[in-house]
Amino acid sequence: MPRDDLLRGRVSRVGQIYHITTTTNDRRPLFRDFDCARIAIAELRRLHDQNVVNSLAWVLMPDHLHWLLQLNGPIGLSNVVKVFKGRSARQLGFRVETGGGVWQPGFHDHALRSEENIRQVARYIVANPLRAGLVEQIGDYPFWDACWL
Repeated sequence: MPRDDLLRGRVSRVGQIYHITTTTNDRRPLFRDFDCARIAIAELRRLHDQNVVNSLAWVLMPDHLHWLLQLNGPIGLSNVVKVFKGRSARQLGFRVETGGGVWQPGFHDHALRSEENIRQVARYIVANPLRAGLVEQIGDYPFWDACWL
């Protein structure tokens, strides 16, 4: 899907819960490296600690991120993702040769509807390493979190 199609209809609402998916440039598996993964995770946590978002659940896969968040404001969804990508890319640039950049442009978002079960979506997100065959038990995968645990 062209990037402009992804932007069409995107709305940022304070209090809204979003499922975000974003990938590394060329699907490069940067986050197989423990230190690189910790850098990206630190930036997720910083946005949560700064009360920009309420991180409900996330999983950092080798080449992409799934993030369930509630938008707190004052910045919109696109800017939240932009800040996350910019900060993490800057820090990762000190660690690895990023050539064409760390993150692919754009991201996919899904605003959860009121009838959707948030915990079910969170379980789906954190189970990604199981479905990808990276581990046999979610507890064996180090790069995920959910507020209910």
